[in-house]
Amino acid sequence: MEHIATPKVENVHLLNPVNLRDSRVGTLYITTTHLIFASPEEKEELWILHMHMSSVEKLPLTTAGSPVRIQCHNFRVVTFRVGRDREAQDIYSSLSRLSRPQSVEELYCFQYRASSSNKSPELPQPTGWNFFEISAEFSRQGADSQHWTLTTLNNDYSLCPTYPKQLMVPSSAQPSLVQGCAKFRSKGRLPVLTYYHTSNGAALVRCAQPLSGLKGRSPEDEAYINCILKSNPKSDYLYIVDTRPKMNAMYNRAAGKGYEAEAFYPNTKFVFKGIENIHVMRDSLAKLVDACETKSETMETFLQGLDASGYLKHVKAVMEASIFIAEAIQCGTSVIVHCSDGWDRTSQTCALAQLLIDPFYRTIQGFQALIEKEWLSFGHKFTDRCGFLDGDPREVSPIMSQFLDATWQVLTQFPEAFQFNADYLLAIHDHVYSCQFGTFVGNCQRERLEYKLAEKTYSLWGHLTNTADQYINRLYEPNGAGVLSPSVMPQDILFWTGLYCRYDLGKSVANGGSGPKKDAPVISLLNLAQVTSTSTQSLEDTAKHLSKQVNGLKSLISNSKATGAVKKFLPSVVTNMTGGGGGS
Repeated sequence: MEHIATPKVENVHLLNPVNLRDSRVGTLYITTTHLIFASPEEKEELWILHMHMSSVEKLPLTTAGSPVRIQCHNFRVVTFRVGRDREAQDIYSSLSRLSRPQSVEELYCFQYRASSSNKSPELPQPTGWNFFEISAEFSRQGADSQHWTLTTLNNDYSLCPTYPKQLMVPSSAQPSLVQGCAKFRSKGRLPVLTYYHTSNGAALVRCAQPLSGLKGRSPEDEAYINCILKSNPKSDYLYIVDTRPKMNAMYNRAAGKGYEAEAFYPNTKFVFKGIENIHVMRDSLAKLVDACETKSETMETFLQGLDASGYLKHVKAVMEASIFIAEAIQCGTSVIVHCSDGWDRTSQTCALAQLLIDPFYRTIQGFQALIEKEWLSFGHKFTDRCGFLDGDPREVSPIMSQFLDATWQVLTQFPEAFQFNADYLLAIHDHVYSCQFGTFVGNCQRERLEYKLAEKTYSLWGHLTNTADQYINRLYEPNGAGVLSPSVMPQDILFWTGLYCRYDLGKSVANGGSGPKKDAPVISLLNLAQVTSTSTQSLEDTAKHLSKQVNGLKSLISNSKATGAVKKFLPSVVTNMTGGGGGS
């Protein structure tokens, strides 16, 4: 309560985002975790979690009062008008501090306690924390023990502080070679296995950029890459995919980092994929939000803003790189993927590529395992990228949001291939930022252990399992699609209204802002036609089969009616079908 200057303010106006003259009057309450607006004119209350607030602004004073504008990570934007400027200043200062905790211990997950409801029972605190084990996941993949092995070199995080304890490395690589390679990679993030294709032996390997500079090289790194190549006997070369634009990689090379020189890495094919850095992505999202907030009745204005943001172009770039990786793995060629430090673009593309290859990752359980492995275990910096704490705003970037958007794009094109629906993706997105659960707190596995999150907080996976019914996709066909190959044609990359415009126009405390639109299933006309065609064909086949059975019964009845024996076994309604039975 020490950071709350004014816990209750009356006669506050919640403004309509379309018509600022239209508003609802109510009372604003500030608690340690939420901002609550209650209006006597409405039955619903507006609750906003402090951790969801991405920015709080005190706008210039007007003759009607002092506006306070709140923008949220879940793309809700609300504006309150407060009569007294002093009270507006108190609201602004309180929310600015409460939405930017100074330490991890202040995060919501350390205060949250689950409670039971009519729809779901009380959740035991440990539920969900033990759902994933990386060694078990490699066993599920069928990782070949002849060519790959779990190493204990990182058990104390001395080899790489931002990697998990258990790492899968080539069996032919001696410990000294592994250690030498780690020294030549940014942040010690050496190439390690993340996915093994059991049918063809191809390996998906992730890492950070080498510390090559303009002329540097490492015999250990070169030998280690050769060990990765030899771990797939069915292929005589491998791809090294640098997900960055080539100019960015060249700039890093001048700064002492960079990319692999093909002359030093024989039997490798080097590819740049042109995904922009975190700063470009952050600015792009800001422009997208501005386009969504531009209240114009003309489609031209919105489409111009959407195009100017470049956001869908970036989602498309992530998808294109992922498709390239997936196709290479599917064709039996191993792929090494990196960006700069290997925790942003690398996580996006490696995760999405596996989603395309392996149907397991398109189930509820599998998608959780995918996020646990590619994002949590391998050290995506959630605390920094999502801005959980009051830190450097230049570290914030919507990397996870883009991955969920790309996943939604694939789900939209292949609705029958996913066990979960779009609401599942929205729930994960919102709870990444809410900090209600400890799952995404911290920048790496080591930090999560230090914070004792599994002991002190609840897991999001336990919560989602407890409420799984609402996330089931009714179009899911478990034995349907195998490897997916989504279209990246411009007309097939869609704007996700269900995420970015959930709180628009209309059904709220102030005609805009309190309640999200339900994210209806989005299926392209082509996919809808395919699903309809498949269902129709199935019904037609069933009808033909039943028709044959009915004709067979008619023949049997006709042959047996002379003896009267059929009447002992069939009711009159059936025998009447042949015309031989009498009605009553």
